[in-house]
Amino acid sequence: MHYPADYIKYLAHFHGDRDFFECHEVLEEYWKSLPEREPIWVVLIQIAVGLYHHRRGNYGGAIKMLNSTFTRMTKADVERVGLDYHRLTEMIKQRIEAVEQGEAYFDLNLPISDPTLEELAEAECAAHGWSWFAPSSMEDALIHRHALRNRSDVIQARAEKLAANQRR
Repeated sequence: MHYPADYIKYLAHFHGDRDFFECHEVLEEYWKSLPEREPIWVVLIQIAVGLYHHRRGNYGGAIKMLNSTFTRMTKADVERVGLDYHRLTEMIKQRIEAVEQGEAYFDLNLPISDPTLEELAEAECAAHGWSWFAPSSMEDALIHRHALRNRSDVIQARAEKLAANQRR
């Protein structure tokens, strides 16, 4: 199986530096570039965003995001991207229960079933100097990344789109 490079990057961030915001960014850009938008990429984005919310203490956001994975997830899609469907669904259910009970954030490792995929992701992780299955940093720069990032490019793109729409 050939896996997209952006998926490998996602897995490296997910299990290495635990930057779930970057997981979202990398995979969303890939997903939007596809001629047909495949739901499995949204599921993986939602898992990362759900964990991002849990780590930040946004329990409502975590529950909502993790629950939403079940509306798009199929066994065939999950297995096609080298993950174990039954273990993944069980892990998500357990995480939702933990969040509902107010448990503090703890790391989750995706159940990779394809050894080749795991090797590729581990190599990507090592190329960045990250440890595979490293524990999450609880530093503000990572936990609150969405609020601390430079958004000038996003603001400029929105302004250009608004100006183009007003000219019509």
